[in-house]
Amino acid sequence: MSTTEVTPEVKPFIRILRELADADPAAPAITCGDHSVTRSELEARSNRLARAYEELGVGFGDFVTIGLPNSVDFYAAMIACWKLGAVPQPISYRLPAVERQAIVELANSKLVLGVPEGEHGDRVCVPSSFEPDAALDDGPLPEKLSPSMKAPTSGGSTGRPKLIVAGTPPEGSAFTGMAFGMQFGDVQLVPGPLYHNAPLVVSTYGLLMGHHVVVLPKFDAEAALLAIESHRVTWVNFVPTMMARMWRVIEPDPSRYDLSSLRTVWHMAAPCADWLKEAWIGLVGPEKLFELYGGTENQSVTVISGTDWLEHRGSVGKPLMGEMVIFDAEGNKAPVGEVGEIFMKRAEGTPPTYRYIGAEVREVNGWESLGDLGWMDADG
Repeated sequence: MSTTEVTPEVKPFIRILRELADADPAAPAITCGDHSVTRSELEARSNRLARAYEELGVGFGDFVTIGLPNSVDFYAAMIACWKLGAVPQPISYRLPAVERQAIVELANSKLVLGVPEGEHGDRVCVPSSFEPDAALDDGPLPEKLSPSMKAPTSGGSTGRPKLIVAGTPPEGSAFTGMAFGMQFGDVQLVPGPLYHNAPLVVSTYGLLMGHHVVVLPKFDAEAALLAIESHRVTWVNFVPTMMARMWRVIEPDPSRYDLSSLRTVWHMAAPCADWLKEAWIGLVGPEKLFELYGGTENQSVTVISGTDWLEHRGSVGKPLMGEMVIFDAEGNKAPVGEVGEIFMKRAEGTPPTYRYIGAEVREVNGWESLGDLGWMDADG
């Protein structure tokens, strides 16, 4: 047998999804509440939506604001944008109109999904109940590659909206999710809102690996536990608040819920209390629990396993991608153990991972900060 390594082929996401649909059209793609679609149904739905959006004026490079709740249609809308070479710009569907207006103006959105017509002046808006004309073709479109995978928002330290436009297009290898411990054919639970970066990205990687993506319409601790059991979920990503709420349900009777199907459990997006981390290590095992620290900007990330955390309690790990350093108030590298501001830098020779619309980068000598504080131990 040859030991030659095969470099995974880089393809547009839309091509990978189409190939998966062609290979196994009846395989489950997404379940959200009582609504499920197969791979072929998701492909047909997104094709028809793309043609409908095109008729509404969406073209290559345009921003499309997606103000939809967690749903199959959220994914179909995002994929439809990619098929036109447009940029999906997800926002919370609960945003007050005045806050949404500020984001829509920043994006100069060609289309706003999930709001009534006329909500944003002359801009084209369609409600969450929008259905494309059934006469529209649901077959493949000419392949295009959007200049950016996504453009989510962040309030930042000022509270003003800003867009974080991904520096890379929606293309890659179907194997990308392996960096997160994903396997082909996993069942992935998505407990978080899709307008947040992590749930959107990891579930996209899951779709590219043929996962059955099980999405909670909204987070509920018991609903999450029951979904893990009933769907035999193998891969999931939480935030600590979810873990705490689930633990409160589990703690009185740990044997009540069957979590034995879980192989990989991630958490990120906020600090995790030591007691909560220990509780989950006891629940699923240290070898299954992983933590990631980083930002939507994706300059650098750290990762730590539950096993390593037990030896470095409170740590979020070592940089796995890019570089991190701690600077003191004078902009000097802080000594080991001293709290300072965390600055990040992308790996040498890699292209920019993002650009802002509506904000300036906080930068010191080529290092960038998201405004977080932390410290390094002697092991880095």
